Amino acid sequence: MTPILTITLNPALDLATDTACVTPERKLRCTQPAIDPGGGGINVSRAIAAMGGQSVAFVALGGPTGERVARRLAAQGIVVAPFKAPGDTRQSITVTDQSTAEQYRFVMPGPQWSASDHAQLLDQIALSLPPGAIVVLSGSQPPGIPDDFPARLSDRLAKTHAQVFLDTSGPALRELLHARHRAADVLRMDDIEAEELAGRPLPTRRDSADFAQELVRKGLAQAVLVARGGDGNVLATREGRWVADAADVAIISKVGAGDSFVAGFTLSLAQGAPWPEALQHGAAAASAAVMTPATELCRPADVAALRAACRVHEI
Repeated sequence: MTPILTITLNPALDLATDTACVTPERKLRCTQPAIDPGGGGINVSRAIAAMGGQSVAFVALGGPTGERVARRLAAQGIVVAPFKAPGDTRQSITVTDQSTAEQYRFVMPGPQWSASDHAQLLDQIALSLPPGAIVVLSGSQPPGIPDDFPARLSDRLAKTHAQVFLDTSGPALRELLHARHRAADVLRMDDIEAEELAGRPLPTRRDSADFAQELVRKGLAQAVLVARGGDGNVLATREGRWVADAADVAIISKVGAGDSFVAGFTLSLAQGAPWPEALQHGAAAASAAVMTPATELCRPADVAALRAACRVHEI
């Protein structure tokens, strides 16, 4: 199996709790919180581990909260390559209103990074890289990290045999258009981000596939993924275009669905699966994730049970 390195620059200690009703200017009595290590790359590593795979999690950690994150990752059997962050690791809170089942997600910004703080970051990532690995950069960037960091990472790894999987958004995603080399082997975005990048509506699966393949043909990536929520996940390469249906399941929480998709997709590629099979596995993992509460990710039995329902079609 190809080794996997996930990168999380802005991890969090995720707290998830319920309260009877979210209303202003009142003390809201909450249930005992579920506590999990979080952040895009960390969640990918957690989901890979849940599905029986292995990865190394490169994580920027700081202060007592960072130590708690590291301990919880170790307890889940995840190998951590730590990088010293410039401040205390953040916390994030998800509150579910029991009267409406609506979720409120409070996400803190993380510590401020300076130029000197991230000067050694790319070299340290390269040193942590197993030979021939798949590198997954996922999650938000902390304050002070430049928008072009994903592009810089891709440039730094261009001469290695690593495969780069970028799951990013906003200014960092737009900066990839100016990358000096191919921005990524795999690039993932959601439908809203795709429309912003395209500068036009993408109302159908075919529209998403057209845009994704346009990016591939421009040399931005070998493969581009567009997540369309309940309308499935679209994948385009130079040679083909596919969509995987989302399974029809009861949605308990959408937290971690995207990260579970990335985990299932990446794990399949690492095991040598072709593009359509990896797409189906990712879709099943995402569908399984929405069946679990709070910050819990996909369960392996659910992933296996839902694969057949996540049918893959050519576009």
